[in-house]
Amino acid sequence: MEVVREIMREEIAAGLRELGLCAGDRVMVHSSLKSFGRVKDGAETVIFALQDVLTEQGTLMMPSFNHTSLKGGTYDPRETRTRNGIIPDTFWRIGEDGGVYRTLDPSHPIACWGKDAQRYTQFHHRTLTLGPDSPLGLLAREGGKGLMLGVGYGPNTFHHVVETTLNAPCLGHRTEAYPLRLPDGQIVLARTWGWRAEACPVTDPVRYAPLMQPHERRGKIGQSEAILFSFADARTVIENALRGSCHECTIRPRVNKFVVESDWDEAKGCLKPDSVAWSY
Repeated sequence: MEVVREIMREEIAAGLRELGLCAGDRVMVHSSLKSFGRVKDGAETVIFALQDVLTEQGTLMMPSFNHTSLKGGTYDPRETRTRNGIIPDTFWRIGEDGGVYRTLDPSHPIACWGKDAQRYTQFHHRTLTLGPDSPLGLLAREGGKGLMLGVGYGPNTFHHVVETTLNAPCLGHRTEAYPLRLPDGQIVLARTWGWRAEACPVTDPVRYAPLMQPHERRGKIGQSEAILFSFADARTVIENALRGSCHECTIRPRVNKFVVESDWDEAKGCLKPDSVAWSY
């Protein structure tokens, strides 16, 4: 009978360091637990290894998106599972007692741990879902990195930050609203972006991925193919890929029953004074 070797926390941490991840780094992680092979104690081991490397002086960020697939039709930051895999779903469930904060965006909440976790997450519900002042936008602005563990560039959320920054006409600025359950039990209508009606011909098929090769570091951790890159490099590559086609594109935000008038002041680049988001 073949014995399957288990991958340990120390091995994952060593692989991350060899890849170039360092103490104090700020990093957004997309991941597949299955890609590693058999990991001793599962998703928690990957999370702990990342924390070991980054230390409390670093910042660990993960998606905790539900993509508007809401049980009971309401986003509850303490209950609603993420559709991004078992590692991020385990991560956000650590909770604030364990130093992990989860945002109030009803479709694309972000989870974050470390030195800047609370600062990055506390006002996500008052800005653009993946805009320059979103958690991921702030992390990227402050020297952040992207780490893809066994998933390639397909789920790279950062390309949506670039799209939003370029004011891509296919994304609505806070033009969909969904019920959000606040910690006190109150339910409010919370805003998120309006997703595009059709796929982007550049970022959805990740056509920029080959252009990232000169800017990335690759390695194997267990059986997982890992990619580490800076968001500064990724922004340049993705902007170049989009420029010249984005504003000529005819794709616009989708239309559904959740569409509402935006509460975003486009001229001032901020939330309108009468937005309900100011109340929570």
